Amino acid sequence: MRIDAVALGDLAAWFGPAAAPVLPPVAAAFRIPRRLAGGRGVALTFDDGPHAQGTPAALAELERVQARATFFLVGEQVERMPELARAIADAGHEIGIHGYRHTLLLRRSPRSLRDDFARALEAIGAATGVQPSVYRPPYGVFSAPALRLVRELGWRPLLWSRWGRDWERRATAASIAARASRTLGPGDVVLLHDADHYSSADSWRKTVSALPAVLAAASATGEPLVTVSQST
Repeated sequence: MRIDAVALGDLAAWFGPAAAPVLPPVAAAFRIPRRLAGGRGVALTFDDGPHAQGTPAALAELERVQARATFFLVGEQVERMPELARAIADAGHEIGIHGYRHTLLLRRSPRSLRDDFARALEAIGAATGVQPSVYRPPYGVFSAPALRLVRELGWRPLLWSRWGRDWERRATAASIAARASRTLGPGDVVLLHDADHYSSADSWRKTVSALPAVLAAASATGEPLVTVSQST
């Protein structure tokens, strides 16, 4: 059976950026940042919220050390818990966009992507009074049309350079802290989750338990804890 070269090329283009979260050269080729633009500071980022228990617990731990972070919010969860989304913004943390629905972008048409992004921005803006401009896709996976649309909207795509893999069922507070803080240094962006909507049940508890160690490791670098936008 002959494979249509044009169709194959289109398919490759569609999936091109998908490996960026695990292959830094792919992220570099598609100009998807994994680190802070200014190369200074350490940024803690939280995905998938807000969450009824996880978000307040994370906020309390950050407040304990007067640290600020960036929260990438999911529109459908913001609509369920607008008061928590507002609490994040009121506490001085940065708001990022994680889409309206937490679904893999590779499965979304350009039209559905545009609708999803618009719904997310509307929900987050209504709840927080903020119009965010930094975006992280669900699972960190971009399709080529999604990446193009993000840039057309004037948003900044962002992945991460360190992660706790806190969504995994087998993760522990110790493993999360060890992974998230390993070789932590200037310009690192740390991925954590304050919610378990799309991961193993109660994973947020392990994340919150790991936070003191992660915060201590970040402080030990001598770098300030910053939000994503503070670094630009």
